[in-house]
Amino acid sequence: MNIKNMNQTNTFSLDTIKIITTTEIKKHISEIIDKVKYKNRIFGIGKKNKIEALVIKFPENFNNKLSKITNVNSNSSSFNFLEKEPDLYNINNLRKKYV
Repeated sequence: MNIKNMNQTNTFSLDTIKIITTTEIKKHISEIIDKVKYKNRIFGIGKKNKIEALVIKFPENFNNKLSKITNVNSNSSSFNFLEKEPDLYNINNLRKKYV
């Protein structure tokens, strides 16, 4: 396996996740951790193209008041596409305020 050629983005999609075997991760754990930590790469660990576990970057701004999945989502680029979308709603559109 050539770790240097793993040019996957950090967008969460099965098409962009590099799937590696447990044998490969054992051989290249340090390089994989560096790619996850510094380049926001996501690796799937599995066999026969079936992901059994993910290696993702730990959220930099982890908030104990939020759920684990909310922390991961808020620190990922999963919703970056919304930055280009216009704001369609504002506070006046709310029917009921919960906070």
